[in-house]
Order: sequence, then structure tokens, then C-alpha cells
Amino acid sequence: MALAHNLGFPRIGADRELKKALEAYWKGDIDQAALQAVGRELRAKHWQLQKDAGIDLVPVGDFAWYDQVLTHSLTFGAIPERFANTRDNNGRPTLDTLFGMARGASHSCCGAEHSQGQYAQELTKWFDTNYHYLVPEFSLDQRFELSWSALFEEVDEALALGHRVKPVIIGPLTYLWLGKAKGNAFDKLELLENLLPVYAQILSRLAEQGVEWVQIDEPILSLDLPQAWKSAFERAYHILQYSPLKKLVATYFSGLEDNLGLAVSLPVEGLHVDLVRAPDQLHGILDRLPTYKVLSLGLVNGRNVWRCDLENALAQLQLAEERFGDNLWVAGSCSLLHSPVDLDRETKLDAELKSWLAFAKQKCSEIAVLRDALNIPQAPQVQQALAESRTVEQRRAHSPRIHKPAVQARLDAITAADSQRQSPFAERIEVQRARLNLPAFPTTTIGSFPQTASIRLARQSFKQGKLSASEYTDAMHSEIRNAVETQERLGLDVLVHGEAERNDMVEYFAEQLDGYAFTQYGWVQSYGSRCVKPAIIVGDLSRPKAMTVDWITYAQGLTDKVMKGMLTGPVTMLMWSFPREDVSRKVQAQQLALALRDEVVDLENAGIKIVQIDEAAFREGLPLRRAQWQEYLDWAVEAFRLCASGVGDATQIHTHMCYSEFNDVIKSIAAMDADVITIETSRSDMELLEAFEAFDYPNDIGPGVYDIHSPRVPDTAQMVTLLSKAAQRIPAERLWVNPDCGLKTRAWAETEAALINMVAAARKLRAEAA
Repeated sequence: MALAHNLGFPRIGADRELKKALEAYWKGDIDQAALQAVGRELRAKHWQLQKDAGIDLVPVGDFAWYDQVLTHSLTFGAIPERFANTRDNNGRPTLDTLFGMARGASHSCCGAEHSQGQYAQELTKWFDTNYHYLVPEFSLDQRFELSWSALFEEVDEALALGHRVKPVIIGPLTYLWLGKAKGNAFDKLELLENLLPVYAQILSRLAEQGVEWVQIDEPILSLDLPQAWKSAFERAYHILQYSPLKKLVATYFSGLEDNLGLAVSLPVEGLHVDLVRAPDQLHGILDRLPTYKVLSLGLVNGRNVWRCDLENALAQLQLAEERFGDNLWVAGSCSLLHSPVDLDRETKLDAELKSWLAFAKQKCSEIAVLRDALNIPQAPQVQQALAESRTVEQRRAHSPRIHKPAVQARLDAITAADSQRQSPFAERIEVQRARLNLPAFPTTTIGSFPQTASIRLARQSFKQGKLSASEYTDAMHSEIRNAVETQERLGLDVLVHGEAERNDMVEYFAEQLDGYAFTQYGWVQSYGSRCVKPAIIVGDLSRPKAMTVDWITYAQGLTDKVMKGMLTGPVTMLMWSFPREDVSRKVQAQQLALALRDEVVDLENAGIKIVQIDEAAFREGLPLRRAQWQEYLDWAVEAFRLCASGVGDATQIHTHMCYSEFNDVIKSIAAMDADVITIETSRSDMELLEAFEAFDYPNDIGPGVYDIHSPRVPDTAQMVTLLSKAAQRIPAERLWVNPDCGLKTRAWAETEAALINMVAAARKLRAEAA
């Protein structure tokens, strides 16, 4: 009989209960016992929800207080020495160790004591998703030991509640791949021999608890791997094959391709593959995977919100069933971490749109239906589900809300000249410098300022009809005035309006574009307590009217200093939305670029001298396989240039990019031709600038000098040190001074303290250069 299982479930809760509990703990409003109670309640609720939906094996170990990679670092004892004072009296890590590694602080986080904390571990994107993980830090003399027992405690919890469990762990090769070697140069793969005994301990202990199957996630099998890493896979799993558990190696986010032979030959009992991202790999897997192994097919999309086409998925399953019979499992393509929790709560969606969607709870039911379609194909509930799926697919394909002829006509009219600035950068920058008249090392911020309780209350009251439009505008104007006055008092050179009116950097714009739809509770985790509610691209996209001009021009009217216009770029709008699946990403990016182009031109016409177009997700969109990179980079660069090139030479275009490894895409970043790029670099100790130095990046750069993801406030000397390192790589006349990212999630006290130090650092460098 086929079996239904799930690779992972969203941990935040339908009402973001985990987020709220974490932030209450960090503020000191609840104690650790109360926080732990919330975690237990969420785990129990989610296991039961999956069981009720028909999942046979529920995942355990997919819960994490901040990030699953960080949890593994604690489990393995890979804890940097700077966090030693957070351990307990027995030298074991604690929750405060975990939060210190993630945030540079644990709880009671307000006030000047932040500067006494340790800097957090580096944060970066989980493969090509918008989820972020904490990068493990490895030293040459790295030791691993089993140090954190959360996994075993959670297995006991699930077993006590009567569930059939499948613990989930990140595989040893993927864990090492995700980390960084610190200190003296060495090959982190050399640490494998020291790490494997800890894995053996974990597997043995799980077996003692009565576990039959364990899921070992090795998503790097979907990457282009060096031969040494491929060989290491064979060595590692031959050692682990003697552990007394059945092992399912899970791959996802792309196809196995050249790693297919390696994956099917590993001495494990099962293999999971992603047929949503790589449906063409099925035939090769059916030909080469031994039929005595379990084949798990990921057929329900774990990364989007559209309903599964059950008939198409069933056809793939039936093909596999001919070879694998009872050794066939059904699952989502990847963990449902990337999906909202429950569509049932979306009572305000219209019936047609809601019928097209599925969130994590519904996806579990789809997985169970596909299992039943194999095991009991004539069952009435199966036939009903298949008929309903067929109807939904047909109605969606022909819905008039999707296709807009005017949008398509504008796309067809695009010419090469539409993506070109009037003059090369070297000529533009001289015009801009004369017009802006900024000092050396100009200071600015990335855009947002703290979203206070009063801002959120005003927005909520406006949506509920408790505030009129004029009252809401007055409230936002008051917040903007405060932001402008604060920046002037602190001495910043280029100001922002603070984005008080914006709920989210994507949703704010999506709400004003035709072609998007929105949810009330469609939250997904980005990192830690940071959650986002992606908008859904339903149909062709266009801009009915200006979106930001009134707010930005109001702010500019409050000051004689330069005010930046702030927009979210087309690639980031796309990557941080749930996209359509009936047209390509390229087409959706072009539609967004044209809509944003109109906004950029309107800002210029309103007298705004600098427009920042954030492309925080530019690298995130890269396919995992290098052979597919250039196609993506070509259309992504083109989309940015299309939205930025409608202005004259005197208007300065900025862009911002979040934590990324830039080395492989630096040529394409340069091709975007932004006049200034700001990037997150502080956690990497300016290492990310190496790519810009090696490439001889020609345009201006603002490397982030402090980490906004941590409440810790670095002192002026630390910022001067970072800027001095930056100046060794980038000519000083091309350096800007700014935080890593927007300040939306921070409090005003720490924000002002950090910006005071940042301005002081810039002034010190100016004085030294004079």
C-alpha cells in the first residue's frame, strides 16, 4: 500500500503564536517555561492536524525556535567560543545560547547594554527560497559532540500522543556545505570524519526510542557538486548504513541530474525527489532506483499556494506504481515550511479564487488523496476529489481575471532602448554629484524606520473603518515628520520618509497593482520571529495610479536635504510573492517592471532626486543549477533596467541587496547599472566586498556597517573598523555609509543609538581623509 508522509510543517502557527511568544520572551514579558509551553502546544497541534488530514508518518524535528540549521549547530556542539558564557553550569548550550547565536542577544533586549553583546552568526538564504538560516561557523580544530537533546524530547512528545513519527534531520554533507570555515584556511569537508560519529549517536538514540524511519535532508544533491563532495557522500552513507534505522534521503528544490547515479546507489532504504521543480527526472529515477527501496515522490508544491492538479500528479504516481508497487510514498515537493498554514481561515477571499488555492493543511489532504487514489481508486471521496480538481483547473485556465490584453500589448511594444540609461555611469555620476552636493562617505538608511505599535494601530483602525482616510493620512504624516526630524537631528545626509504607511515592502505595492490577491492569515516564516505574508499573483499586472509620490513629496517638503524615493524592484516583487504557474517568471517580471517604471518617472517628475529600487531577492531567484543561470540573469537584469531607465542622467538610481554570495553574479549586478548599490555585509566582516573588489565594480557602493537583524548596537570604533576594511577594497570616493537593511523591525532607542554611532564613524573617516 502506498504511504502518505510530509517533509515538514510550518512552525509559526496559524496565528503566528511562535512569533508572538519569542518576542515576548526576548522582551522579558514571559519566562522560558511559558515559551516552552507555547512550543509544545504548537507541535502537538500541528502533528494532530497532519494526522487528521491523512498523513501516515508525521515529521518530528521540523520545529525550531529560530532556524533548523541553527538547531543542528547546537545539537552538534558547533557553538562559537564567543557564546561560551551562555552555556549552563554543565557546559551545555541553553535557549539563550541559541538566541545569542541568532541575534547577538537573547532576551530583555533594550537599552545601552546591547553594545556589550556578541555579534550574531551570519544570516543567508536557504537555497533559492526567502527563508534565512544561520550559517554554521567551523574552525580548523572544530570538535563535534551531541550537545542538544531537543530532537529526542520532541520524539518522546509525539510518541506519547500516539503518532507514527519520522524524525527529520539535515544530512551531514548538507550541514557542512552550508557552513563557513573561520580563521585559518582549511577545507570544511575535512570535518566530516569528526561529524559522522555524532550522526551515528543520533540515529542509535532514535532507534532506542522506537523510531523506524528517519528523514535525512540532503538538498545539496540538487546542486552542482565538486567530485570530492560526491565521493564524500558515498563514504559517509556507507558508514551510516550500519545505524539501526531505515533512512530516507530527501532531495528537493531541483533535479538530481548528474547526481542521479550517486543518489540511487547510496546505501539507504529510500529516496525522496521533487517532481514539482523537476518533473522530467522521473523516468531516469524509475530506470535506476532499485525497486527494493522506497521511492517518495514530491508531487504537491510545498512552495506555492495553488491547488495541486491531482490528475496530472496521479498519472506520475501510476507510472511509478508499475515499478515500485507498495514501495511508493507520496509527499509534498519539499517541507511545507514555505506555505501558509490553513486556507480555511481565509473567509474574505472570493469563492472562485479560494477554490484555486491550498495552504499547508490542505496540501496534507492533497497528499492523502493521492495516496488513496493509488490504494482505493474507486472510493467515492477519491473520485469526488479528482472531479473537483479537474473542474478547478479548467475554470482557472479560462478565467477573465487572469488575462489582460492591454498589458500584453504593452509588453509586445518593449524595445531595447527602453532598458538603457541616457549616458554611461561615468558621465551620469558627475552630473549627479554636482546636483546632490553630498560630503565624502555620505550617510543614509535603507528605507524603513521602526514600525511602532501606534503605526500598526493606525493602519488597523483605518482598515476597520475606525479612521477616515484623512485621519489616517494625518497619522502617517505625523510619523513621517518624526522620521525626518530624527534624521536631521542625527545628521544623516540623504533622508528617507520612513515607510510608516507600508505594511510590507512587497504587499504595500501589490495592493496598489491590478493582478494581485491578498490573504488575511497567509503568513510564512522568513527567519526567527520575522514573518511575511506574500501576496498572490493571480493575473496580468499593471499600475492604475501612482503609489508613493504623495508620501515622498510630502516628506521632501519637510526638509532641504535630499529625500530618497523608495520602491521594491520587479524581481523582488516576484520572488517574494506567490507567482502564477501558467506563465513564466520572465513575463511576470516584465509586467512588474513596466508598472514600476511609471512610478520611477512620476517620482522624478515630482522633483525627487534619488530613487531606490530594492532588489533584495535578486540572487535568490538563481536556479540551483549553473547551466540555467544565464537565462535567469538575463531577464532579471533586463527587468531591473526596464524599470530604472526611464529617468534622466541627473536622477540617481540606488538598489539594495540582502545577504547573498555575490561572487558568481557580480557581472550581472554590474549590468544592472544602478548608480549606487547598498548591500548587507556587516555579519560577513566585509568579506562580501571581495567580489566587488575582484571584479573592479565601477559604480558606488554602500556596504552595511551594522546588523539590523540584531538588537545589539555596535560602537563607533567597530563601524570605523568595518568602513576602513571596505575602503581597502573600494575607492573611498565611491563608498556610502548605511545600515545593513531597513530598520522596520527595530525599536527607536536602539535605532537612534546605532545611527548616532554610524554618523560619527562617517565623520571620523572624513576627518582622516581631509
